[in-house]
Amino acid sequence: MIDSEEYAVIRGNRQNIRMVGESESNPVILFLHGGPGVCDRHIILKYHASLARDFTLVCWDQRGSGKSYDKRIKKEPLSVEDYVLDAECVTDLLRERFGKEKIIVAGHSWGTVVGTLLTQRCPEKIAAYIGQGQFVDGPENERLSYEFCVAEAEKRGEKKALEILKKYPPDNGVYPCRKGMMTQRDCLTRYGGGDWKERAGIIKSLVLPVLRSKEYGLRWLGSYAAGASYLSGALWSQVVRNRFGETVKRMEMPVLFTQGRHDYNTPSALAEAWFDALEAPRKEFVWFEDSAHSPDKEEPEKWEETVRSFCLSL
Repeated sequence: MIDSEEYAVIRGNRQNIRMVGESESNPVILFLHGGPGVCDRHIILKYHASLARDFTLVCWDQRGSGKSYDKRIKKEPLSVEDYVLDAECVTDLLRERFGKEKIIVAGHSWGTVVGTLLTQRCPEKIAAYIGQGQFVDGPENERLSYEFCVAEAEKRGEKKALEILKKYPPDNGVYPCRKGMMTQRDCLTRYGGGDWKERAGIIKSLVLPVLRSKEYGLRWLGSYAAGASYLSGALWSQVVRNRFGETVKRMEMPVLFTQGRHDYNTPSALAEAWFDALEAPRKEFVWFEDSAHSPDKEEPEKWEETVRSFCLSL
């Protein structure tokens, strides 16, 4: 039985790793959370603990995120490449720890940026790639997400939100100020582009689940919030430079996309178009009709069975 939480020094930085499973002989799934800085182990282990019967589940709080947060992160130069290199180090740690040639990598949102780049960096170490809320093209992603919010605000007659949205539109994927970005993200969650079924603002949809979870709770809420707030600003201009439709034409491992039909955080239309053009030895695209950005939370039973079936068939 595996049920541990430990710290590892990853490229000179102390980072927290949570592992759950029934047998060290089972395949390993490394979950790459969203954000940057928005950890999701409390979601994975709440809704998908039963996956641990067939797989070893590894939830890693990335550099400066959640239980890996350290205020000294603000003095470090950070790049997307740092997170890809960290992910490769964690991959190697798990391969050695569990005696695996390859592991499965599952990314969500920002985690799909890290995950996609990881598949290009070390394909020989990855048994399969699973994308959820798959990021594809930064400028186009933000244009579609922003236009969705403007249209919905107009439809609902939300004059204050509309005024801020129109005052601070994104330029090539980057918002001119934090107020513009946070207003857009708050509208996105309330309008169903983030969560489809339970629509709420950022506090209710992100903060309260962390506060109420056994994995974090009140003790870690401050660190969680500090990391999420800082990293989104520190990395965002780099994140949106990625255009996978132009730079990633092939993956060398089986690929599964699990996409919410109503996702306007990372619009699923972009993921579908890229998936159709992507070359891979095997690929599967599954729609979740009652989900937006997080099918693992909104349709957990279907998402878990889709992932289990795909991975066990490898």
